[in-house]
Amino acid sequence: MDQALLRSLTPSVLAVLVRRGADFAAAEDAVQDALVEAVRVWPADPPCDPKGWLITVAWRRFLDTARADAARRRREDVVDTEPTPGPTSGVDDTLALYFLCAHPSLTPSSAVALTLRAVGGLTTRQIAQAYLVPEATMAQRISRAKRTVSTVRFDQPGDVTTVLRVLYLVFNEGYTGAVDLAAEAIRLTRQLAVAIDHPEVAGLLALMLLHHARRASRIAPDGSLVPLAEQDRDRWDTTAIAEGVGVLQAALARDRLGEFQAQAAIAALHADAPTAEETDWVQIVEWYDELARLTDSPVVRLNRAVAVGAADGARAGLAALAASDDSLPRYTAVAAYLHERAGDLATAARLYAEAARKAANLAERDHLTRQAARLNDHRRR
Repeated sequence: MDQALLRSLTPSVLAVLVRRGADFAAAEDAVQDALVEAVRVWPADPPCDPKGWLITVAWRRFLDTARADAARRRREDVVDTEPTPGPTSGVDDTLALYFLCAHPSLTPSSAVALTLRAVGGLTTRQIAQAYLVPEATMAQRISRAKRTVSTVRFDQPGDVTTVLRVLYLVFNEGYTGAVDLAAEAIRLTRQLAVAIDHPEVAGLLALMLLHHARRASRIAPDGSLVPLAEQDRDRWDTTAIAEGVGVLQAALARDRLGEFQAQAAIAALHADAPTAEETDWVQIVEWYDELARLTDSPVVRLNRAVAVGAADGARAGLAALAASDDSLPRYTAVAAYLHERAGDLATAARLYAEAARKAANLAERDHLTRQAARLNDHRRR
């Protein structure tokens, strides 16, 4: 069973059901039922037109559910509009569905969470980690969003700012390797850049390209994480870097700075350095100052502390870290790194071990555990 094919078809099938009159929650349930049926049937009897098959089965599931609900008997009138099997349109509905999920009746945070769950394929836990909130809190937020959109018509698509936030979070989740969605996020952002003349769309596309250019060097053959300073820069995709820098320069020239352009500028400075030692950390700190002004984000302040440590010394970095939120997931790992640079290996080893226990995924946990072991071995010599 080609799980990637099913995942890629899901947004288009969901969009068709919504356009045909299904409320969002019911449409999502029907599509999930169709996917389960596909997993059961396709290995023995693969359809000639997978998308058409899924639309047909999902629509029938939706109608069956509607008929069983006495309060929705009026939906029986649309039985005649059931799509017939056969070739279907090759139009990509995914980006349109992103806009539909960013409905004005939802708050931006709820719209992002709903889209990540329904269209992006992320789990509630992954979304909660991206938002730095408990999983139960995020589950409640998504449930409320589903209830809200179940009572409205999708004739007022949301704004580009919310869609950009969704694409950004989908890319980040794909970039970690937990879900392979990074390339899909880039594809959709390219489409959006063609459709909408907006500097922040360009900024996000540049940011994605610059980060994606380094992806091949981020994981060692044994599956362990490779920090930026230790990556083989010969493996970076110079074509993607050149494109990202070009897109960013054109966006910055419009003098309408936004957070994605600022993030892309930081990524470009990393990409431009021939070696880690030649990184322009002073300018990176200046961009983090701009980013903090634009977002007031605790994560930005945490990352800025690392940059300050590289530009002005580990003690300055620790001073900057003291102003950050110590409840952030990566706070302890950053503290360990800065203490190591400051020469306090005992504290660094203890903090690396503590950070490993808090790590959100196995690769990060393994990397931090290795760092703690390395320092402990060094101290015993």
